[in-house]
Order: sequence, then structure tokens, then C-alpha cells
Amino acid sequence: MLQKIQETKAFLESKTNISPFVGIVLGTGLGNLSTEIEIETAIPYTDIPNFPVSTVEGHSGQLVFGTINDVPVVAMQGRFHYYEGYSLQECTFPIRVMKALGITNLFLSNASGGVNADFEIGDIMLITDHINLLPDNPLRGKNIDELGPRFPDMSEPYDIDLRNQVINIASENNIKIQQGIYAVLSGPTFETPAEYKYIQIIGADTVGMSTVPEVIVARHMNLPCMAMSIITDLGVDGKIVEISHEEVQEVAKAAEPKMTLIIKKLLAKIYASETV
Repeated sequence: MLQKIQETKAFLESKTNISPFVGIVLGTGLGNLSTEIEIETAIPYTDIPNFPVSTVEGHSGQLVFGTINDVPVVAMQGRFHYYEGYSLQECTFPIRVMKALGITNLFLSNASGGVNADFEIGDIMLITDHINLLPDNPLRGKNIDELGPRFPDMSEPYDIDLRNQVINIASENNIKIQQGIYAVLSGPTFETPAEYKYIQIIGADTVGMSTVPEVIVARHMNLPCMAMSIITDLGVDGKIVEISHEEVQEVAKAAEPKMTLIIKKLLAKIYASETV
């Protein structure tokens, strides 16, 4: 693992002059945030040593280096999922590499199904905690002490300071934002009525198929995280609003400008505070 991380890091550093301050994972329907990036280098995953390849429609499948309002960033246009057949170690390998490249914060986004009756399709939810229902863990196996501890603390998986700043930015810009708990299942099927009810009973507000493994690995490396979900479908009280992957993309695209504004302003705030 360490050798692969160093190989990939060396390859990427040979292709860019950007030293990224923040890493961003652009999920379903949110890949167009890259249009806000002044791109210096865009590298297809197929060209990057040791990287998997994204197979999901709507995920561009490239790593982008550049700046957003002069803040240096590296962004994943498309992520890797357990349901694609990759191990969770493979799915989260890019997070390891971004940390090795020097990022100090990780921002993630996804599309998810709401199980909270107060939520509406198109809402943005700031993730405050998660429930891992995957049949595996990206840290399973021999621990690599150089990367993090055997038993990482998960009492605050989503950085409270970043969350508070997101809430303030949303309020200042009249953007409605929900807060809640995200549960992750393996997919690729959407949930049945009984599964939606189960997710609701155990205390989650939304359910999806990503993000949690990336956060686990980030926390293993003591990397602060912020994550937001766009509610693209609902399964409340046994009633499902039927949805296709294409409709998920459309809902996410409609909410994208609000998410983009929040991320841009958050980037500016933390960059100003940490580079004084």
C-alpha cells in the first residue's frame, strides 16, 4: 500500500505544479463543479498508476488539479463504489493519495435517498454522522502504522468546525440546508420499502452507496472531512417515490448551484484562516 501510494503520488507530482490545499470528491450529478475550477491539469483515471476506473454513468473519471478562487485543489470527477466490484481498499485509495499530496481538508458530496419525513426531493443535507452497513471496512487487514492507528477514533467523523461554517454560509446566502445521519448500503439496487423503513428505524435520515468508506480512511489519517448529500428520492412511511439513475442525476444537477456556492465560500474561508 505505502509503495503504491508513493508511486501514484510521484506520477501525479510529475504532471502538475499544483500543491492542493483541499481534496474534493464530486459525486453523482455534481461533477460539473469542475467548471468552477481553473484547471491546470486533468488526468484520466485510466492513466494514473494503481487507480481503479469509474464505471458509473455521470462520473467523468478523471483527477483534476487547479484553483477555485485562487485556492489550490485536487478534485475527483467520479468516485469508486463497492458495487462496481472493487474492494473498499481500492475504492478509498485516491483519498490516501490526496492526503499524501498534502491536502488538509476533504470535501465530499453524494446523492442519497431520504427517509426523513421532513425532507423533500432536491434538499441539501449536511451529514453530521453516519451508519456503516457495508459488509466490509476499508481498514480491515493488517494496519499500516505510518498511515494511522489500528483503532481510529470516530467520535467526530465529520468535522464540527467545517459543519458550523457550512451552516453559516447557507444562512448568509438564504440556502435551505438540512442536517442528518447518512446510512450506507452496498447497492447497486435502490432500497425496498422494508429496507427504507429499517434505515429510518435505526436512526438515519438518508441512505446511499458511497462516502462512508472515504470518511473512514480520511479519519484514519486524521484528515478533517465535510460531506453533503442531495436528496434525490424518498422512501418515507413505506411509500417510495420511484426513481431512475437518470432522474437522480437531474435532481442533483438542479441543486448543484447551491452546493457549488457553499463549497466555494467554504474554501475561501478556511484557506484565509489557515494561510494567515
